[in-house]
Parts: sequence; C-alpha cells; structure tokens
Amino acid sequence: MTLPIERARSRRPVTWLTLLGVLLLPVVIGGILVASLYNPAERLDEINAAIVNEDEPVTIGEQTVPLGRQLTAGLVEGSDDLDSNLTWTISNADDAADGLADGTYDAIVTIPANFSAAATSTQPGETPEQATIQVQTPPDSLVVDDAITAQVTQAAASLLGQQLSQVYLENVFLGFTTLGDQLGEAATGAQQLADGAQQAAEGAAQLPSGATQLADGAGQLATGATSLAGALNQIAAGIGGAAGGARDLADGLDGAAAGVQNQQLKDAANASAAYADTAADQTLALALQLGNDKPENGPIGLAQQLGALAQQCIASGADPLYCQQLGGVAAQLGDAAKSAGDAATSAGYANGYAAPTATGIASLMDQTSAGISTAADGARGLAAGLDKLQAGTAQSATGAGQLASGASQLSDGGDQLATGSQSLADGVAQLASGTDSLADGLGTAVDQIPTYTEDEASSLADVVADPVAAEGTGTSLFGASAVPLLATAALWFGGLATFVALQAVTRRSLASRAPSAVLALRAFLPAAAIGALQGLLVAGVVQLAASYDWGEWSVFAGLCVAAGVAFAAVNQALVAVFGGAGRWIAALIGALAVATGIVSTVPPVLASVASLLPTAPAYNAMVAALTSSGGVAAGLVGLLVWALLAFLATVVAVTRRRTVSARSLIEASVATA
Repeated sequence: MTLPIERARSRRPVTWLTLLGVLLLPVVIGGILVASLYNPAERLDEINAAIVNEDEPVTIGEQTVPLGRQLTAGLVEGSDDLDSNLTWTISNADDAADGLADGTYDAIVTIPANFSAAATSTQPGETPEQATIQVQTPPDSLVVDDAITAQVTQAAASLLGQQLSQVYLENVFLGFTTLGDQLGEAATGAQQLADGAQQAAEGAAQLPSGATQLADGAGQLATGATSLAGALNQIAAGIGGAAGGARDLADGLDGAAAGVQNQQLKDAANASAAYADTAADQTLALALQLGNDKPENGPIGLAQQLGALAQQCIASGADPLYCQQLGGVAAQLGDAAKSAGDAATSAGYANGYAAPTATGIASLMDQTSAGISTAADGARGLAAGLDKLQAGTAQSATGAGQLASGASQLSDGGDQLATGSQSLADGVAQLASGTDSLADGLGTAVDQIPTYTEDEASSLADVVADPVAAEGTGTSLFGASAVPLLATAALWFGGLATFVALQAVTRRSLASRAPSAVLALRAFLPAAAIGALQGLLVAGVVQLAASYDWGEWSVFAGLCVAAGVAFAAVNQALVAVFGGAGRWIAALIGALAVATGIVSTVPPVLASVASLLPTAPAYNAMVAALTSSGGVAAGLVGLLVWALLAFLATVVAVTRRRTVSARSLIEASVATA
C-alpha cells in the first residue's frame, strides 16, 4: 500500500513499511542505548576480574595482621552502596596473566607482598610507607570497563585504608589522654622542683655570707694559731727550765733529808725541852704566887679599885683626861692579871708536855727525812714528765703553726667559696625561675591537650578517618542526565532518518499554484506526526527501563513529543536549504550533542557551540523534568523558536525552488529539442 508522500532521492512511492522503519529507528536506537548504558552498576557481575594476593602477613604485638586477605575479602564481598559486584576469581600471577590475554578476565588486581607491612608502617620505630595495589586491564578493554574496575577497587582500598586510619587515630587520641596525664605529672613535678629550687635559691643566697664569715673566722684562726704557736714555744722553753728546776729541787731535797738526820739538831731539841720544862716550872710558880694572894690585895683587886676610883674621878669633877687615863690603867691591870692567870695555866700544860715533845721531834725528824727523800724522787719524776711535756708542747707549737697555715688556706678557700656561692645562688635563682616557667608551660600544655574516653576516641577517629561524606550521589556511572541525553540523541537521529526517507521539499512546488508556506507545511506534517510518535515511543522505552513517577514521566513524555516535532522541522529545513549537505550537518549536530553531554571536560568552544544547537533546549528541558532543576518552560520555548525558524527557512527554500531563471529555461529547451 502506497501513500501520497514523496520519497527522497527516488520517485518510488512511500509505503507504510517505510514509515514504520522511520518511526521505529529512534525507538530502537534509544532502546539499545538505554538498555546498554543506563545504570550499569546493576550489572557489574558481567565483568570478570582476578585477584592475585601475594601479601605476606605481619605480626604486631603477637597478633597476625593479614591485610591482603582482608582486602581480598572486601573486594569479593562487595559494598553495601552498590547493588552488585564484579565477578571475582582468586588466582595466581600466571593464571591471571593468561586469563587477561585470552579474555577470561577483564581486569587483574594484584596485592603486592609488602602490602601489610606498608599499611602498618605507621607503628612507632618504622618508616611510613604507603600501601599500594596494582590494577591491570587489557589494551582492548571497553571504554568504561577501566573506570568501573578502578572505582570498585578504589572503594575497597579506601574502606580498608579508612579502617586502618580509624585504628591509628583512635590510638593517637587515646595517646593524647595518656600524654595529658603524663604532662600533668610532669607539671606537678616541675612545680615541686620549682619550689625546691626556690628554697635552694634562698639557702644559696645565704651561703655567700656564711662563706665570707668562714673566711674571716679562718683568718682569725690563722692569726690565733700563729700566736698559739709562739706561746707554746715559750711554754716549752719554760717547761724545760721547770724540768731543770725540778732536778735541782730533787738534789736539794736529798741534801735536806740528810740534814734532818743531824745529831746536833736532836740535842738542841732536847735542850729546848729542858728549857721549856724550866720555864713551865717558873711560870707555874708565878701563877701560884699570884693565885695565893688575896683578891683584894692581888692585881684583880687592884684593878677593881682603880676602876672605882676612875668612876669617882669623873663624879668628882676632876680632869676628864686624867679620869680616862686612870680607867685605862685599871683596864690594863685587869688584862695583865688575866694574862698572868692564862700564863700560869699554859705553864702547867707546858711542863706536862716538854719531855714528850723532845722525843716526838726526833721521831718527826726521821719521818721528815724519809718524806723529803720521797719528795726528791717525785721531783726527779716530775723533771722527766716535764721533759716529755716540753717535747709535746714543742710538737703542739709545730701543729699550731701548721694549723695557722691551713687556716690561712681555708680563709683563701672561703673567699673563693663566697665568690662561687654567689654564682651558685644566681644560678639556682635562674633555675627556680626557669622551672617555675616550665611548670606554668606544662600546666598550659595540659590544659590545651584534649582528653578522650575510649568511646569518644573511637567516635572521633571514625569521623576524622572519613571527615567528608558526600550525600545524594548516585552509584550509577551515568548521572540523571543520561536518559535525557540518550532520548535527545535518539529523537534527533530519528528526525534525520525521517528526511533521509522523505522529501523535504515537494517536487511539485514549481508547478503548484499553492503558496510556498502550504507546500512546506504539506511536507512537514507527515514528518511532524512521525516525530511526535517517535517521542512518545522513546518515552515509553525509557519508562520501561527507569520506572519514573507518573508525574515526572508525563512531563518527560510531553517534552519528547515536542522535541520529535521540533527536530523534524529542523531536519526538514537543513535538507531543504542545503540538500544532501544538510543531512551531513544534521549528523554533525547529533555528534556534538552526544559528545558535549557525556562529560564536562569538553573544550569550551565545543560546549559553547553545542549550547546554540537545537538539541540544547530539548536536553535541558528533559533534565529539568526528571530532576529538581528548573527550565522546562524555557526548553519548550527554545524548541518552539527553533521549529518556527526552521519552518520559515523551509518556506524560503520552497520559494527559491519555485523561481526559475531564463537561462535555465533555454537550457531545458535545448536539452529537450
């Protein structure tokens, strides 16, 4: 069944099969692109990768740390953020290389032998080293396979690194608490040291004065010791003379002992005894004579009489001096009478002791002689002791001289000690000031060092190990703009395919009497209908893959219909104005739309050109319909403007086709003749 629609570059009629092919072309293109590229993260298991674990575990604190096995397990287990995972095969280096060469594996992840050692090199005493893994893909790998493998591998490595960082940071934060406690103890000790140093400084400040006093006292001691040495020398000399005198005394005592035994002395003693006997007899006779007299006639009575006369003398008014003399004579006479009585008594005793005394004197002389001999021996012993005392005194004098020398040196040392003590006092004062500053600094440090419990350290380490988290990012390797881009490209190439099959400007335009606008509209309406159906079908395919909400999809479907109509108008205008080159330009526009919509790193010139193309408003409006960004109305206005401009360009092209020059007519006549 044929249709009254002109076929491009052929006079054969257009059939329904032709229209169906044109109609389904963008649907097929869009379906293939969406099915192949939309949300590839759900089909990661189509990628086969090999894991070669060559890691050698390390031992930390008697605990084995096999980080290579842990990373392998993390890769095989996959991530909660992704719906699927690569198909991993744990292999060896040779098998993995062969599999990569023959296409069995799409990638190889190699964990080197030093992975655990490098990852744990943050331990004290070790040189830090970054742990690395190697990802190898074949030279003929597909475009996105490398990115997918790198993303999955990097996610696992980052997770393991985050866990290691969390453990390390937790130990660091707990170390802050330990450090704070130790610094607190150090601050307390420094404060105690500062207090002790201050006391030492005060004591050291008194030390120079004491050292000066010591020097002065040592000087005085030296002077006194010198004087003592001189005095001891003099004493020694005197002791020597005393020793000589003691020896002379011993000799004299020997002579005295001999002299005491003289017979003449004994005879004299006997004579003295006889004389004493005679005197005693005479005195006794006198006493008896005086005692035999009558009292009133004796001296006593006479004294009493003179005393009475003396009293009468005063009463009689005689000369007082005479009366006084008379009383004195009476008193003297009384004393003489008393003395005579005492003498008589003594004479009696002397008469009784005279003979025994002579005998006692002789015995006493014998005893005295023996005692003097003993005293002579003692004097000689004294002389010997004095000789020893003289020698000791001389030695003492020598020692006193040495003491004087030592005391002089002590005095000099005391002066030096005073100077050094002053320096010591200054140094200890500086030490006290410095330790006090140290104590203050340590106290400030303790106040500024944070302290954490184990739970706090764990929570903080968890945050610091992964300080920034991105929310709202999809795991699909294509963003929300993937569907609008694919739909725009499919509809654009659908519009291009429409005017590959259909005629953009009717061949009857030259002979037709209808206005150019009507002729342009007759060629546009079938293409517009095809474009609208293409838009609706593409939106349906997208809904089957993405399952959007009805509200979002309805707006998106309306934009697809509008884009299909506008793209039909633009492609008609390109072919109408430029002929076959217009289709080339249309293909170039589609390539630019796809290239600039995949990544933002395209050259700015291409991005600027793409923003002016008719595909830009369609793409922007579809993105706005499926996301929260605005721009649906602006996109519709842009599509309307491009459709109107394209229709006007088609009208102009139709008008030009209806104009023929005279030269063309002549050439045509000649050709037919």
